[in-house]
Amino acid sequence: MNITCPECNFSKSVDPAKLPDRPIKVNCPKCAASFSFDKSTRTGKTAGTTQPEQVTCPACGLVQEKDENCSGCGVNYARHLARQTENEQAWQDTDRSEGKLAKLNDVANHHPSELQPKAGFWIRVVATMLDSFLLCIVQFVLTLMISLLVGFMGIAAGENPAVSVVIWLFGTTISLGYAVFFTGYCGQTPGKMALRIKVVCTDGSQLTYGRAAKREVLGKFVSSILLGIGYLMVAFDQQKQGLHDKIADTYVVKL
Repeated sequence: MNITCPECNFSKSVDPAKLPDRPIKVNCPKCAASFSFDKSTRTGKTAGTTQPEQVTCPACGLVQEKDENCSGCGVNYARHLARQTENEQAWQDTDRSEGKLAKLNDVANHHPSELQPKAGFWIRVVATMLDSFLLCIVQFVLTLMISLLVGFMGIAAGENPAVSVVIWLFGTTISLGYAVFFTGYCGQTPGKMALRIKVVCTDGSQLTYGRAAKREVLGKFVSSILLGIGYLMVAFDQQKQGLHDKIADTYVVKL
């Protein structure tokens, strides 16, 4: 009996008695191709009868009559299919886990200050109004004390321009010192403390008095001379940063 390779057409004669009566898998000695061979289809044993349904083993690729097990490698089709399904599910679970891990890594790559909820425009306006009210009280008391002191010295405060300039400079210094001190000390003025909002650095570093001065003096001066546009940026910026926040690299976050 001749067995012919379907790939390279190499043919070899084999004693039929040495071949089993079931489909087998044959390896071509010339091209090393693997193919199925069934002696019964060559000997005519199935002639005149209905050809049985053929299946291909998913494990070894042997073409054979349909059965529960492969006659070549012995694998059980149902168990093999179940294992494949389990493996596919395991890979899908792994992909989902990797996706979650990637999201966690993405979150980890951001500093916590970037993820904290930001204080919006109106809550910051209310905090500023509270601070302004407290400052008015402090400035009124201190100005009254200076006026009384000058009066005891025999100088009329309303008639002397120099005294008026000194009082104005004193009030301005108090206002700036108030904002710089509280912001540099703890990131919160009393108004921000009342509304539970805080100034933090965008890189998570400790807020210093130098950066506080950069924000409260330089930054707010620039925001003010631009007709207040630097303050209005808080309402439209994605991170709720005003121009003074961007200059000092700060956020105002909710606690």
